[in-house]
Amino acid sequence: MCVGACAVNILFDQEQLLGLVSNLYLLTGMAANILDPQGRDINLFGSHPPFCRAMNDLPEGHRRCVACDAWKVKNYSAARGFQFYRCHAGICEAVMPLYDKSHPLAYLIFGCFLDDSPMEAQWARTSAALDWYPGGPEALRGAFFQFRQYSPQELKAYAELLEALASYIQLKGMIQTTERTDLQKLELYLEEHYMDKLSLESISAHLHIGRTKLCRLAKELSGGRTLSYIIAQRRIDAAKALLLQSNLSIAAVAEKVGISDYNYFSRVFRSLTGTTPRDFREHGRQTSQIFGGIDEIG
Repeated sequence: MCVGACAVNILFDQEQLLGLVSNLYLLTGMAANILDPQGRDINLFGSHPPFCRAMNDLPEGHRRCVACDAWKVKNYSAARGFQFYRCHAGICEAVMPLYDKSHPLAYLIFGCFLDDSPMEAQWARTSAALDWYPGGPEALRGAFFQFRQYSPQELKAYAELLEALASYIQLKGMIQTTERTDLQKLELYLEEHYMDKLSLESISAHLHIGRTKLCRLAKELSGGRTLSYIIAQRRIDAAKALLLQSNLSIAAVAEKVGISDYNYFSRVFRSLTGTTPRDFREHGRQTSQIFGGIDEIG
């Protein structure tokens, strides 16, 4: 069942928030940013240090950064305030939720920086995580050593300043909520549960929307298609990504996207893409090799 932030739209006052984090960066040299409840960047602040910019300029690097943002939000476990961690590339960052009652409306983050342990030791940790990077870790060594180191006292002072800023953001209503429409609830539910066993009855029960209305919403969402078609399309979209980005067997890919019957999966895949899963994978990987290759994720 959709609960918490799933049931609302979250509205960000981009202009005021950008002004705050830009001024903070101007005064301190450390970037702060805001993520939505799923850990997605709201594209508020685009200034990245050279290391992070080089990382995000590559599709695989960007994918890893996006996945890391989602991970740090999902794994927030501090009693209060900021939780410190190292990202997928070994760089220090910190995250803190901005609550609406008991549910996070957004997450305030700051970084990227290094702690005050020896730089070479921190570089060894980072270089071990960069075996996928074109040219190898040494291509990023110079950019890595441009990161500033902060002492525990400096980080504590900065975190306390941002905690006060978080209270100001909430006081001024820079992040607000409005109820999601039924159409938005359906779209979000399918996005989060496409891999589950779904039926008109189960979706109706979870969203508390009558089946007749649900069918109408499905047509509105898809331009006249059925709910079954929307679910199949979302599953095949996910399958296409897995076929290109993992070494999973085609049967395992089918299972992961919610289709247990291999033959049925192949028929649906072909009807929606015009090709078989095997041919799609082979053609996609040949194209990827021409344009720089892909990194395996599973």
